[in-house]
Amino acid sequence: MLFGKRRKPPAADYDKAGKIPVIRSSICTGEQVAGFKDAVSGKFEELMLLRNAQDFQEFLHQYQVEETAIKREW
Repeated sequence: MLFGKRRKPPAADYDKAGKIPVIRSSICTGEQVAGFKDAVSGKFEELMLLRNAQDFQEFLHQYQVEETAIKREW
């Protein structure tokens, strides 16, 4: 797909009982990364770099997460 429109990937499922949606923000640079944190081990899985509000909305839509369910970490 060289010059065509980019297709959005279908919504991905995640383990809602075992994973917590998290946005990690850098205090120094302000960079934000969205992903899921394992509730038991605390391991963070990075999924998306959030550059603007559109990226954030895409993360919410792609993983079908509600904005109120997301935790922020610094």
